[in-house]
Amino acid sequence: MIFQSMALYNWNNGVFMIVIFALVCITLIGILINFMLSGKKKDDIEEK
Repeated sequence: MIFQSMALYNWNNGVFMIVIFALVCITLIGILINFMLSGKKKDDIEEK
């Protein structure tokens, strides 16, 4: 009886949503690191 009710849930949609969420998080972290590394320092602002 237990094995018959286990087939009622489809894991594909959940796995797909987790993959999309992970890609969004990795993209946002990459953008944040890019902003941090390309930010202007105080020395650059004072020279202009």
